[in-house]
Amino acid sequence: MRKLLQSLHDRLPGWVTDWLDTVVPVLEVLFIGLAAWLLMRLARQLMRRASRTYGLPVSFATLFLRVAAVLVYGGALLWALERFGVSGAVLWSAFTGFATVAAVAFFAAWSVLSNLFCALLIYTTRAFRVGDMVELLEPGGTPLVKGRVADINLVYTTLHETGDGSNGTRLQLPNSLFFQRALRRWHGEVAEAAGEADGG
Repeated sequence: MRKLLQSLHDRLPGWVTDWLDTVVPVLEVLFIGLAAWLLMRLARQLMRRASRTYGLPVSFATLFLRVAAVLVYGGALLWALERFGVSGAVLWSAFTGFATVAAVAFFAAWSVLSNLFCALLIYTTRAFRVGDMVELLEPGGTPLVKGRVADINLVYTTLHETGDGSNGTRLQLPNSLFFQRALRRWHGEVAEAAGEADGG
């Protein structure tokens, strides 16, 4: 492509080459922007399909699409800047500086990210659903906590320990806790019976 542009550049009059030096990078940047937009459109369609198939919550899909948008559009911006002549060394220095800050933030927010990942696992493995009765067990088999699942979000799972939806006690457990302990689960009519036997 470069050789073709150079040979075209050498054959044209001077006033056209000045114009061509401006138009070609603009067209390349427009193409990069279009490719990034198409890639994000594909990501949205794939996330919609995955949400329908695995029952992923809207908040998880939104978070995934925002992260994907930052990566795709950020990469497109860096590529577009390179087409306008910004040095690769400058871009690399900026990227590595940003990556270092992101790595520090990643380790600082490790527990939150762990809960986000565990929320994804809860939805994809169908470990339990809203309305199920669940009980966490200590390693020796001693019951730790038991309740009906009221809500599953990206960080916590909310259980009704006693009472109904408007009365009683609620307990919010980090999603990662469900993968650190043994889990007993009742669903359907069995969950109703277990809740009534438990007084909830």
